[in-house]
Amino acid sequence: MPSLDAVRLTQDLIRRPSVTPADAGAMDVLQAELARLGFSCRRMRFGEIENLYARYGDARPNLCFAGHTDVVPVGDTAAWSRDAFAGDIVDEILIGRGAVDMKSALAAFAAAASAAIARGEVKGSLSFLITGDEEGVATHGTKMVVEALAAEGEAIDHCVVGEPTSAETFGDMIKIGRRGSINAQITVEGRQGHVAYPHRAANPVPVLVRILARLDAHVLDEGYTGFQPSNLEITTVDVGNAATNVIPAAASARVNIRFNPAHTGAKLAAWIEDVAQAEAAGFPGTVTVTPAISGEAFLTEPGDFTDVVAAAVRDVAGRDPELSTTGGTSDARFIRALCPVVELGLVGKTMHAVDERAPVAEIRDLQAVYERLIARYFERFGG
Repeated sequence: MPSLDAVRLTQDLIRRPSVTPADAGAMDVLQAELARLGFSCRRMRFGEIENLYARYGDARPNLCFAGHTDVVPVGDTAAWSRDAFAGDIVDEILIGRGAVDMKSALAAFAAAASAAIARGEVKGSLSFLITGDEEGVATHGTKMVVEALAAEGEAIDHCVVGEPTSAETFGDMIKIGRRGSINAQITVEGRQGHVAYPHRAANPVPVLVRILARLDAHVLDEGYTGFQPSNLEITTVDVGNAATNVIPAAASARVNIRFNPAHTGAKLAAWIEDVAQAEAAGFPGTVTVTPAISGEAFLTEPGDFTDVVAAAVRDVAGRDPELSTTGGTSDARFIRALCPVVELGLVGKTMHAVDERAPVAEIRDLQAVYERLIARYFERFGG
């Protein structure tokens, strides 16, 4: 069986403009390669989102690779030096939307799996959990696949997510945890009136200002082992009042909290509600808090699995990666319900940017790291 070329496969994937929620054939490209390698492939469509679960072997342990084929929009096409979906290589740099986040990682792990299978190193199972809904609202992607697999009793022992985790230099960082995230919409409804007759109105703006000031002044924590302090940010304040002589009927704001394991989303939602109602005491109107928890904080404790991943990086990159919990959320927040999970990928500086790009040499290095990871994993955990 001919070997799988990670760079060529990355180009093929980039040439499918799979901007969330569109698939544009990207999942078909990856599935065809995995099927050729002997993976049993299962498409799992929820809503308009294409998902794929593919498995090679039926024994344990089952090492899973998770990732996404969807990408963010290109933005200003004129600002790109090359067509964002052409997959051009210029001076040994691959340019295109998804080059870093994260079609290269999909291709690199597929190529690594191909090599491991050819060498007879898979002493258990390899699997792929791929979604087309990571860059969007993430309601019909990995979350639902994980729920379906759990309900079926599918056993996944450990998982590697191919997000671009390296910070400055390839292999300098892997992610072993992430902070949680909660958004909250706060709406204060009062009574509209003339500014010259405030007694006839109920101004919602001062109430909202008090709520936001109290939320913003509160120190959530001083940090948590392995995590930076939690932070609350006011992301928008909206009144929609174009007149200078009208007290508005309503005012709203949104806040976001990125939180470490010292908190849960539910407890933070309750705290926001309590603050809002306390600051609105005596106000002849209503205050509504609508929270949305997009993920809880989690940590994969350093141990045998993280040692295997770090050693694979050291084998290829010659450095010990930092075990980090920084950054935003990823689909690891859903997979952690099934098994321990870490994230390992390319340098993320150009993800979501104009001329997103990855050096060809680093894509091949990533494949080499994944190959060493697979080999070391089954040496450590295989039967």
